Amino acid sequence: MSDRQISLSRTVAAPAGQIFDLLADPARHPELDGSGSVRGSLSQGPRRLSLGARFGMRMRLGLPYTIQNTVVEFEEGRLIAWRHFSGHRWRWQLTDLGDGRTEVTETFDWSTAGSPRAIELLRFPGRNRRGIEATLDRLATRFG
Repeated sequence: MSDRQISLSRTVAAPAGQIFDLLADPARHPELDGSGSVRGSLSQGPRRLSLGARFGMRMRLGLPYTIQNTVVEFEEGRLIAWRHFSGHRWRWQLTDLGDGRTEVTETFDWSTAGSPRAIELLRFPGRNRRGIEATLDRLATRFG
């Protein structure tokens, strides 16, 4: 793992496929976002994500804005990652633990960004760590 990644994991009381269905539907991303920045999807994107799919989201970080994403990693039911315009990635890995439980790992990876130092100077790693913690809490509560 790169020193320009933050990964946190949580066991969630739901099958991996059920969690993946939530992640693969951009219209549902606000349901799990713990950062408070994801407001909704833009209508011109796919209803279900796949490798290479492009989708836009309405966001708010102080001021409202929109952002375009591209799915760059995809394994049905197990792995999905998208990158923003600057190249950083959000990755979700699901590991089926049996008995209807799944280990969910969310990663913010800025090692792939065009300017990783700018992301650090803007203090996004710490902010995103808190957002990941809150997102995993929401996910565990939703299915708990």
